[in-house]
Amino acid sequence: MKCPSCQLDNDRVIDTRLSEDGLAIRRRRECLACRRRYTTYERLEGTTVKIVKKDGSREPFDRVKIKQGLEKACWKRPVSDAQLETLISAVENELESRIEPEVASRDLGEMVMRRLRNLDPVAYVRFASVYREFKDAQDFVKELRPMLAENRRGDQ
Repeated sequence: MKCPSCQLDNDRVIDTRLSEDGLAIRRRRECLACRRRYTTYERLEGTTVKIVKKDGSREPFDRVKIKQGLEKACWKRPVSDAQLETLISAVENELESRIEPEVASRDLGEMVMRRLRNLDPVAYVRFASVYREFKDAQDFVKELRPMLAENRRGDQ
């Protein structure tokens, strides 16, 4: 494994453990050249699910793209990297368990939002506002109404 800092392939594994979902191995590594520590994940390579974009183009599922979107939505929110990894792994597992080799980007976004809503409601609204292309404040209100109604029922 090349060090992300100095690019040398000279490291040692400090710690190995299963990730929270049990479907990946998390390894803490230390570069023997520059002493920087970094984390890697080892996952079983599954079948490649294609995502059908709005314009009809197809591309392989990319967990990095999902993570980047989630990190933006979770900026300054109390959501850990491990929680994001668990969410992404759950989505990836759901995709791979489907029989269809292709999934519409709309369906992928709904899978992510369903899990994100349970994790952090503010991050959910942020993600939804970009994903569903909110145009004005009314779009936010429409999205928040069901959430607020659920909170009121839960408080009673």
